[in-house]
Amino acid sequence: MYGGSVLRLMAGLAVVLVLAACARGSAATSDLGVAIPAPAVDLPASARGSDVAVLAGGCFWGVQAVYQHVTGVTSAVSGYAGGDEQDAAYEVVSSGRTRHAESVRIVFDPRVISYGKLLQIFFSVAHDPTELNRQGPDEGPQYRSAIFPANDDQARVARAYIKQLNDGRAFAADLATTIEPGRPFFRGEDYHQDYLERNRSNRYIVVNDLPKLAALQRLFGSDYRARPVLAGSSR
Repeated sequence: MYGGSVLRLMAGLAVVLVLAACARGSAATSDLGVAIPAPAVDLPASARGSDVAVLAGGCFWGVQAVYQHVTGVTSAVSGYAGGDEQDAAYEVVSSGRTRHAESVRIVFDPRVISYGKLLQIFFSVAHDPTELNRQGPDEGPQYRSAIFPANDDQARVARAYIKQLNDGRAFAADLATTIEPGRPFFRGEDYHQDYLERNRSNRYIVVNDLPKLAALQRLFGSDYRARPVLAGSSR
């Protein structure tokens, strides 16, 4: 009986700590939705109907949800980039020692939306790019702000945009975003896919991620779509 009481007390304490972390995260995410200029350097519209961008901005639940609501995006999948394939699993990545970052692979139609516009949304509403190795209540290098360019052209646009935003003092501090070319993306576990859409009442989602969707609709109304494109199961 005594042991059971202790276990229940410890479980209750864990819930309190999680809620406290979410409360701290609300202060960080409430500032999301910074109006910033479009990139001066961008890629021209392509004749191809499909291109890929991989971005990391903290917990992948919110980043995935943002891009699922962007017109021109045909797929947004949560996963891992920056490390090796054998380490691309949530339990291992969560240690912060695998070089992976929680990331989202975005497939988009460059005839509808440009790579630069995806980056503008990334810096403006998907996360706080000035935070180093953390976002809200989540801490560690696996939550870093990072861009994994698919080619030299994407890397060039990303570097130019970061310089533009820093030079123009678009944020109160310089961006902490890293550019990490040549790193493959690995799809995450099914239970992480479409997490916001399946768990809208989850306390973490309410505090940290739903405000991102509100900011997306407010600042990028012409690029916002109400019905998300879902990743579904890998099977």
